[in-house]
Amino acid sequence: MSVPGNPQSNVALVKKPAWLRKKIGFSAVGALKGELRQKHLHTVCESAKCPNIGECFSHGTATFLILGNACTRTCAFCAVDKGATAMPDPHEPENVAAMSARLNLRHVVITSVTRDDLPDGGALHYVRTVEAVRAKLPGAVVELLIPDFDGNTAALDAVLSIRPEILNHNVETVPSLYPRVRPQADFARSLDVLRRAAGCGIIAKSGMMAGLGETDDELVNAMERLKDTGVKIFTLGQYLAPSRRHAPVVEYKEEAWFENMARAARSIGIEKVMAGPFVRSSYLAEKAGAL
Repeated sequence: MSVPGNPQSNVALVKKPAWLRKKIGFSAVGALKGELRQKHLHTVCESAKCPNIGECFSHGTATFLILGNACTRTCAFCAVDKGATAMPDPHEPENVAAMSARLNLRHVVITSVTRDDLPDGGALHYVRTVEAVRAKLPGAVVELLIPDFDGNTAALDAVLSIRPEILNHNVETVPSLYPRVRPQADFARSLDVLRRAAGCGIIAKSGMMAGLGETDDELVNAMERLKDTGVKIFTLGQYLAPSRRHAPVVEYKEEAWFENMARAARSIGIEKVMAGPFVRSSYLAEKAGAL
């Protein structure tokens, strides 16, 4: 059975195993969603349909999604809306800071949609948001999960100049799958983002998804290349297709497979590895960042 409405692949649909389902605590999710909407804030937890949203929201944690909730890229794996974008909300930095203080976060994770329509890709908005968070929570660890800024080194340098404690940029998948999965991205360009962050003495972090059709050898090779850039934290999780319009899941990996891949990553020399079916780049970020 081919995937309806998905011209990118004729891969047969693979049934999602029952064990790969996670309950959502709707009361906790609804309560925090209400507060976020009051401050006109978005989270990647909601926009990317993260399976861990119930767990994280019930613990009073969330990953803020700045620069709107519409992305200018058409990655085949991502549930975030594509389409018309708006100018960055000038109140968003203060609202992120206020919400971070309200939740008493010790580890603040901020990401964004990719905004190739903006001259600096939204870099200045990142800077203002970090400054606002640090003013409200001077003791908090700030982790940024950034796009590649379309290769704009001045934009990247602006973000690096505010020295987040952790700079995350996900390569997402192996290079051979980029034309199908991340057509507007470039693996080498993503490696350069991480290399520049590590070269500034900032903890570099990256993440990948499994089950899109990559081979184990390709994945290990990608992890080796990440290690060579200076990446110290690596996350690996199971890809879950948000809908039939997205890239299909080629294979669901067992827990034992993730454990083997985690051992491989550690043997390569990556200091901190989190791997498992439900692992996402911002999942348990405070724990992952405790190097």
